Amino acid sequence: MMLAAGSPEHPTKEPGRLSKALMRLWMKPATIVANDQLADRFHLITLEGPALADVAWLPGQKVQIAMGSAFAMRTYTPIEWNASAGRTCILGYAHGDSPGSTWVRSVAPGDQCDIFGPRASLDLSRLHDPLFIIGDETSMGLVYAATHQDPTRHVLACLEVADVEAARRVAGHLGLHDVALFARGGDDAHITAMQVTVSDAAATGASSVLTGNAGTIQALRQNLRLQSVSAARVVTKAYWAPGKTGLD
Repeated sequence: MMLAAGSPEHPTKEPGRLSKALMRLWMKPATIVANDQLADRFHLITLEGPALADVAWLPGQKVQIAMGSAFAMRTYTPIEWNASAGRTCILGYAHGDSPGSTWVRSVAPGDQCDIFGPRASLDLSRLHDPLFIIGDETSMGLVYAATHQDPTRHVLACLEVADVEAARRVAGHLGLHDVALFARGGDDAHITAMQVTVSDAAATGASSVLTGNAGTIQALRQNLRLQSVSAARVVTKAYWAPGKTGLD
């Protein structure tokens, strides 16, 4: 259902002149064609437009979407990009009541938006197989992108999630089978279990991609250091941190 203009979740505030000029200069206009709620807070959002055609994109790259202004953007990881059709998809996860989460929940077919990117974020091309992606709900799209861009690549994942069943449904919908899910606990006891899984994968020679919550990344990265895992086999990218904005 499309929200009424002027509602709290669908504001009508117009961007200022400078913001408009920057968006025309640097950003790609796009139209929302679908917002499918896959489970609970997960939304598969499809965007398209002539400006999205003939765009070079690699798994791990990011886009930033203006939240009504060129100075207020939120970052997402595309899960695929059809350059011939001028279409891309993102898997959004609504954390709470932030502008980005509100946009994920409320954006509707026909809505317009402005996209900056795609831009470099994570370089997966330099990593050797198997690829082991560690993260949370915000990392699910990256797992899909890495898996489906190159079907010959062996991709595994280990994700901390608030709702295991919801995350399992999303993984199934996306055709992701090698995903281990750990229920997030208030005492962070699940991180100990994740450390064991990450250590076991590293011992087999897997390359580690640490994403998601900055605090979890720090704990797991330290564990890999204690194993003397080569820095060449590890890349990190914090997508978010409690109480902080601006991470991309």
